[in-house]
Amino acid sequence: MGSLDGKVAIVSGSGRGIGREVALKLAAHGARVVVNDLDPDPAAETLAAVRELGGEAVACAGSVTDAGFGERFVGAALDAFGGLDIVVNNAGYTWDGVIQKMTDEQWDAMLDVHLKAPFRILRAAQPVIAAAAKRAAAAGEPIPCRKVVNISSIAGLSGNAGQANYAAAKAGVTGLTKTLAKEWGRYNVTVNTVAFGLIRTRLTETAAADGAAIDVQGRRIRVGIGTGLMERMERDIPLGRAGTPQEAAGAVYLLCSPESDYISAQTLVCGGGLTI
Repeated sequence: MGSLDGKVAIVSGSGRGIGREVALKLAAHGARVVVNDLDPDPAAETLAAVRELGGEAVACAGSVTDAGFGERFVGAALDAFGGLDIVVNNAGYTWDGVIQKMTDEQWDAMLDVHLKAPFRILRAAQPVIAAAAKRAAAAGEPIPCRKVVNISSIAGLSGNAGQANYAAAKAGVTGLTKTLAKEWGRYNVTVNTVAFGLIRTRLTETAAADGAAIDVQGRRIRVGIGTGLMERMERDIPLGRAGTPQEAAGAVYLLCSPESDYISAQTLVCGGGLTI
């Protein structure tokens, strides 16, 4: 039996990168997963990969920043699997610039995707989680431990030059996490944060550094880290290298597993020993 058998998880931004590996990790341990990506094709690819593992999954494509997305995302879990046990707020990207050159659009975009979107998803999840806990209590049954894992970054703990918008949003995630840990403890929900260090994804790959970009709802956002900078960054990491998406997913899984049922309101840094 898997450690997450019978659990239902929603994972935002799970069509690619870290989110994809989180979805696969949870599914490998028995969870039924609602997969999300901005674009339908990556979501469908993750869906197929989960099913290849023998897991159950459905897709809920669309932008986490859309009004009403939170309700649609939570509703997908209820419609497909009849419940909700794990929420992983992972979706996001970076849009860098020094503060004197940063536009209001850049600032707002980062707060929308990294902070407002998780807030809306969790707001939509609250009635479902509260009702399930109250039903169990009324029946004299133990209230199952449910999990929320919000994704942050070392940038949100210590700041990062050129990322005032991203760092501010990720710092806000910590406040959201700590508050919900206090509000939802009565429902036997643990709420924690994973703050990633340097993880190799399409946003950080050195091969993407020369003029590469991603398209986010019509915005063309440059991505990638130059080879020299990547090497310098890796030298600062005690383990001597960037992490993999699979390793990042392992950190999220730790906070979704039964072994973490008495850990809440914490920030776990997954950075190879780099903490600031």
